[in-house]
Amino acid sequence: MFQPLLDAGIAVVFPLFFVLAIGGPLLLWWLIDTESDGEESEHRDWSSAERAARRDTRDRR
Repeated sequence: MFQPLLDAGIAVVFPLFFVLAIGGPLLLWWLIDTESDGEESEHRDWSSAERAARRDTRDRR
């Protein structure tokens, strides 16, 4: 009696779950990767990174 409805539900839910299970982590990885690229280009050497870190701590006082 409910077999066609179950088959239709599985046919809709499984692909949606599969897309979210694969796409969610990939989207999160991409967002983190694009944010870290900006930090790497901003501080190319150790001294500029130290200056930026000191500047951050001075702003909080």
